Amino acid sequence: MSELIRMTAAELSEKLRAKEVSSVEVTQAHLDRIAEVDGDVHAFLHISENALTTAAAIDAARLDGTEHSPLAGVPIAIKDVLCTVDMPSTAGSKILEGWVPPYDATVVRRLREAGLVPLGKTNMDEFAMGSSTEHSAYGPTRNPWDLERIPGGSGGGSAAAVAAFEAPVALGSDTGGSIRQPAAVTGSVGVKPTYGAVSRYGAIALASSLDQVGPVSRTVLDSALVQDIIGGHDPHDSTSLTDGWPSFADAARQGLAERSFKGVRVGVVKQFQGEGFQAGVQQRFDESLELLAKNGAEIVEIDAPSFEYAVAAYYLILPAEASSNLAKFDSVRFGLRVSPPGATVDKVMAATREEGFGDEVKRRIILGTYALSAGYYDAYYGSAQKVRTLIQRDFASAFEKVDVLVSPAAPTTAFKLGEKLDDPLAMYLNDITTIPANLAGVPGMGLPIGLAPEDGLPVGMQLMAPAREDARLYRHGAALESLLEEQWGGSLLAQAPALEPAEMEAARDGAV
Repeated sequence: MSELIRMTAAELSEKLRAKEVSSVEVTQAHLDRIAEVDGDVHAFLHISENALTTAAAIDAARLDGTEHSPLAGVPIAIKDVLCTVDMPSTAGSKILEGWVPPYDATVVRRLREAGLVPLGKTNMDEFAMGSSTEHSAYGPTRNPWDLERIPGGSGGGSAAAVAAFEAPVALGSDTGGSIRQPAAVTGSVGVKPTYGAVSRYGAIALASSLDQVGPVSRTVLDSALVQDIIGGHDPHDSTSLTDGWPSFADAARQGLAERSFKGVRVGVVKQFQGEGFQAGVQQRFDESLELLAKNGAEIVEIDAPSFEYAVAAYYLILPAEASSNLAKFDSVRFGLRVSPPGATVDKVMAATREEGFGDEVKRRIILGTYALSAGYYDAYYGSAQKVRTLIQRDFASAFEKVDVLVSPAAPTTAFKLGEKLDDPLAMYLNDITTIPANLAGVPGMGLPIGLAPEDGLPVGMQLMAPAREDARLYRHGAALESLLEEQWGGSLLAQAPALEPAEMEAARDGAV
């Protein structure tokens, strides 16, 4: 295994800027890694044919004295929910199979302008509906820690690519935890920025009032470096904030330098502990709280009663918005078209949607259409929006008492493939701790806090900060990460299985 793929984006940046290594060498090392292991992990749906050409152009520009950004020449993976002009963008769905958009998503354009090298598009639950990446029309992604387990969802492909050392950083999207929950179960770092802090233009919409694009990485600093590039106002996105943002990388570096929580009030959400949480997850979470307290934090229990209704409200608001957003996939304008005998427009549309959409997408479209129908709108969608307001008030009240809120990022470690596939309610509860942040629009971060003693799999903690306080999240997240790594003697992912092809084949055959 090349040492280049083990390096963080920040470390690669230093070597690239010092001309100790070229972007072509770094990109080739990651492409080789993908060729070695992705047949088993299945993190990618499409590999860019332009990666090495792009890397060579960055190298040439650097030799001429041009520096695009601190991450120029660093490879990145892109979740398949984001539009790319040079690669298919399918959102994990058969209905968009082979579709190549006519424009780049704003975040993708900003990555290219900053000189990052897109490696390819990562697998995901169809239209971001799921918590395991088993709902992809192109087959599931597997967790690099254990190939028989899920990598989380909907952005399991991006998290698995980072955890398997196929990419140093990746982009994901988070509607109810689709960045933070995969980070938790793969031992990576995932950030959902403040709603509106990062443009959604060119992101294939699931639920427009909830979706947010964000980074996936192996360190808090790497995520900060990526958000510095993709964030900021975008006139193409009507929900984009016009705020001037500080450097999130500087905030992360501050946390790494301070490594202290003196004077920081850390709120522990009462509703996100105890029953329903795996014993090992709760143990590692409690140990992390002790570490925070040991380093100066004041631990405060926060009662947020409306959080108990977050999942119910979410699964009315999201399907309702999804029902509207997915109406455009009608066989007429783009994507799959199925033409049955004696076809009329209605029959073509029905046949196309029947074949093109998977079971989970159909389930949520039906639920959302019902919730929006005459006579039920106020009882269901309207009531869910009222609960959303209560959740926002609970957050506002909490942040009057504390600086950050913490909880487990997922109630369990990665479960086995197929274990919850036929139980939608059990699957939905995987996002119980992450959904409230999306309903309120506040930023959240998932980062690894150790391995569960029962199964040796990663456990994640979620940090949440007030809206527009993403820098606070990065500062405290980096400080905690540094304290934890001091205990571990290095990165948690350094303890991950080597994932050499021979070992993976043996694991597949049940030999280990």
